[in-house]
Amino acid sequence: MTSIDEPLVLETAAKYGVPVPVAQELLARTRPCLYLVPYEQLPASRRENARPAARTGGLPALPDGLDWPEPRNPLVLSVDCAALPHDALDIELPADGHLLLFTEIEYPPESSVVLHIPAGTHTTERSATYDLNGETEQVRVYEPRTLYPVPGLTLDGDGEAGPRTRTFLDAEGAEDRAEDRAEYKVENMADVGAEDALDSFEAAVLDMAFGGPRPGVCVQLGGFSDSWDMAPDVDGLVLFAQMAGQAIDYNVFTMNLIVGTREDIAARRYTGLQYDQQC
Repeated sequence: MTSIDEPLVLETAAKYGVPVPVAQELLARTRPCLYLVPYEQLPASRRENARPAARTGGLPALPDGLDWPEPRNPLVLSVDCAALPHDALDIELPADGHLLLFTEIEYPPESSVVLHIPAGTHTTERSATYDLNGETEQVRVYEPRTLYPVPGLTLDGDGEAGPRTRTFLDAEGAEDRAEDRAEYKVENMADVGAEDALDSFEAAVLDMAFGGPRPGVCVQLGGFSDSWDMAPDVDGLVLFAQMAGQAIDYNVFTMNLIVGTREDIAARRYTGLQYDQQC
């Protein structure tokens, strides 16, 4: 799974005036994810020998006898599971084959479908046009964009902070913070508020895990959701995939989240997944 060097995290914490126990509590609130980004958004350190692993849009390649899933929502994402980094996530995705995600990103979908096409299956690309009661109809097809996987970390933004973090953020804990700075040799807390320092430190850690500034618009597999409204990955549900509308179509401003239980995801019971669109 995605990891980050703890001594480097603690060194970074000192730069932002964050005590060691607070930094350790933050690391305990992280989960690994995979960002799927265009080549130009890859960190420079990851561009050499980069291998594509996914595509937004385009037409689906489906096995013989399997038609475009009803109600013929657009294909928004295709993932080559074998091209994903091995053991990068803490949810279980197929080791090979392709995952195809059909859903509506412009309006709340009435239904959505995730299919797994096993490796070695003979497939044929399907047409976007079809006959409906004697009339020719066409499914919306988004421009294909090739995506590359980048391991990263996500932070549980809605989770309860640990006791040392709460003390650090509490104005009444100023003396405790002063003791922490002395004990853990924190240097740069003079004119920066605790909340701003912690926010900056959190962003720095997540950027380090990505290898550079994280993309603001992307597709994400696993990890904690970066939802715009109430997070759907609660009460035993974990994030399967998150797709910013603009990652698929530059003119669509939605956030599309797919969640499920770890058990359903591992068993590939994708009919049990839940979909949430936020805008």
